[in-house]
Amino acid sequence: MTRRIVRTIVQTTTAAVLTFIVIFFLDRNFRVLPNALHEYLPMHHAGTVVTDITLAKCSTLNVFSSCSLDPVLWHRIDKDLYLRKGVFASAYLHVQRKREQDLAPEDSVVIDVSVGRLHPDVAAGKSKGGGGGGDGKNGRRAGGEGKAGEERWEARPGGLWIKRSNKRGVSDSKMAVTAVDVLFGDDAVEARPGWAIMGTPLLLDSGSGIPAAQVTIRRGAEQEPHKPVPRVMDNGRFKIVQLADLHLSTGVGQCRDAVPEDWNGGKCEADPRTLDFVVKVLEEEKPNLVVLSGDQVNGETAPDAQTAIFKYAQLLINLKIPYVSIFGNHDDEGSMTRAAQMDLIETLPYSLSKAGPVEIDGVGNYYIEILGRGSSDHSAITVYLLDTHSYSPNERKFKGYDWIKKNQIDWFRDTAQGLKKKHKEYTHHHMNVAFIHIPIPEYTLPNLTLVGEWKEPSTAPQYNSGFYDALVEEGVLMVSCGHDHVNEHCGLSPTEDGLPALWMCHAGAAGFGGYAGYGGFHRKIRVFDFDMNEARIRTWKRVEYGPDVDRKIEELMIVDRGRVVAPMQEE
Repeated sequence: MTRRIVRTIVQTTTAAVLTFIVIFFLDRNFRVLPNALHEYLPMHHAGTVVTDITLAKCSTLNVFSSCSLDPVLWHRIDKDLYLRKGVFASAYLHVQRKREQDLAPEDSVVIDVSVGRLHPDVAAGKSKGGGGGGDGKNGRRAGGEGKAGEERWEARPGGLWIKRSNKRGVSDSKMAVTAVDVLFGDDAVEARPGWAIMGTPLLLDSGSGIPAAQVTIRRGAEQEPHKPVPRVMDNGRFKIVQLADLHLSTGVGQCRDAVPEDWNGGKCEADPRTLDFVVKVLEEEKPNLVVLSGDQVNGETAPDAQTAIFKYAQLLINLKIPYVSIFGNHDDEGSMTRAAQMDLIETLPYSLSKAGPVEIDGVGNYYIEILGRGSSDHSAITVYLLDTHSYSPNERKFKGYDWIKKNQIDWFRDTAQGLKKKHKEYTHHHMNVAFIHIPIPEYTLPNLTLVGEWKEPSTAPQYNSGFYDALVEEGVLMVSCGHDHVNEHCGLSPTEDGLPALWMCHAGAAGFGGYAGYGGFHRKIRVFDFDMNEARIRTWKRVEYGPDVDRKIEELMIVDRGRVVAPMQEE
């Protein structure tokens, strides 16, 4: 009896699987299922597919030209392909999109994109066939409509070519183009999973001073980004590299105050040199986490902030290093607000960045937990990150820079106190650290014990909102900032009893797109090494150029046995 039941279950399951496979392939080719069921199949692309792409140019000298096509039919990618640097001209990419269930039998789906002066088949050395010619204006087919289901290249303005298909099931295929975007510069890279730059820039005759416009597309469904959980290694160690003030541009950027100026005997280009430095340090230090502490984007030279963001993101993704980021005063001086940038950064692989509570001032007030070794689900290290904003909202009374607001401090206190009970479950010393961009006023105190070279006054806000007191009272051991490019020292503040209270570090600056004009400053990157076996934190710096490039600079123990220690206690 039992065998008969088992046999019946097996037969039923087999029949169900075979039925599903048959229905899947029938629907794949003939769409036999209603939309309500079809949308749940694995190959279905939620959202829209692209049915056409074109480029529209306009000129202030021609009142009849327009950069906007019929908004009912076309969606404009809101990026001027001349980056608003064209003397009289502007240009925009437009796409037509449809939901899969709204596709009519005669609708075609874009399955390939190419850019170039030549027909793609000719450029690839293939026979052109009958697909060339035509004026390619505003989405008109080059070379006629062709036969039903025929896939052929169609010309569009700017050297853009698209290939479309209306074969059954093409909207669900891996070939279907589901999103289009534009990045800028010959050094542009894609950081989003499933996206790819099409290679050759659009043909716009934009001039040498304007970074080339690169078409990038996504095929298939949007992919879920990989978000690893940071954890102390089995040997009890965890390492953080702080990348401060990268100052990346749209295009390669120009070096400022570079030492030496003639990098490798040639012209110093800011972004390639910055990223080369970053890669060298990351490959040598092999950190478990990277903290981007603001001014990743050099606003005035980054009219497309997205392009600049992808440069550092792709690098960290390729190296498989989790990262968190906050903003500086320059990040949002270009094309994107803080909120828009964080929306983008949150979608990228290996990014653990968060916008934080919407009711709190700023964007990027959050924390992440570093879990203990092995399979522990207890936090070993809590990393707090806060938005220090930009410029003073009351320049007449408080010149200079903005300050951390009261509701941010309240959020920090409430969060830290709320986590304490859970942190006590960790069997070793739990440690709290923090990262900000603009230094707090206590960085300027005259009674600090300094380790490292002081080159310029810390440009802290003139108004003191009390964040230092909150850090000390909630047991934060160390806070590190960026902003002051040539400051690379750490300062220890004392308690009223003269005991060590809080280490406040500067990270120097890694980016060649920002200033460094004090005494031939060499770019630096700061490293924090956590030894959870001893509840110890050490920090040191790495330099980009000079005789010390292959060694740690000013290695310093700042925490031992879970407590802040003075430099004389260094072994």
